Amino acid sequence: MKDSKNGPGTSLLDYPRPSVAVDTAVLTVSEGSVCVLLVKRGEPDQYGEWALPGTFLGERETLGDAVLRCLREKAGISGRVPRQLQVFDEPGRDDRGWVLSVAHVDEVPLSALEEALKSDGVRLASVTGEPELIGGLPYGHAEIVEKAAEWMQAAYAGGPDPGALLDEPFTLKDLRELHTAVAGETLMRDTFRRFMEPKLTGTGQMSDGTRGRPSRLWVRGQL
Repeated sequence: MKDSKNGPGTSLLDYPRPSVAVDTAVLTVSEGSVCVLLVKRGEPDQYGEWALPGTFLGERETLGDAVLRCLREKAGISGRVPRQLQVFDEPGRDDRGWVLSVAHVDEVPLSALEEALKSDGVRLASVTGEPELIGGLPYGHAEIVEKAAEWMQAAYAGGPDPGALLDEPFTLKDLRELHTAVAGETLMRDTFRRFMEPKLTGTGQMSDGTRGRPSRLWVRGQL
């Protein structure tokens, strides 16, 4: 290979080229825990093992298109707009070779995943409740899940429900239970109420009280 310094005779083919992959952490909240969607690998490498939905970037394909293609083909998910999380470039992260992963993240309501989860090749895994499964994911996916969960915690620290995981309208109790799951710790009721109420819009309606006494119903937004 020619010297790596730029020169008049240098072309792109003179530089080493890694493979580029996209891996997506699809996050939701189920049974009081932040969960990530995993797919069972059908490729020869790591066949039958659980992993994040991922694929290699095709020729002339954008990162966003590769993510959507992968979610559609491997997880049966469409109509989403995942955002870029971070580039993972540790040279030894993938035992198949030098692979850069442009990780993406999306927060998806549990109800929107019902159809995908009917497949035997798709499942949810609790980020904190199944440490052995998460920690054993191939291709550095455990680190991607960790960073995605941290990103989600930061997002929910500043707003009521940025991922629209709750159906509207909802009670403050519903919202606090969601935030407790995301934060991974119990949140004080009165402190939470004082922080969140100014960020919500009241509907003027009350819940039916099936889970206790009736409570005010809210929607996301600013008064």
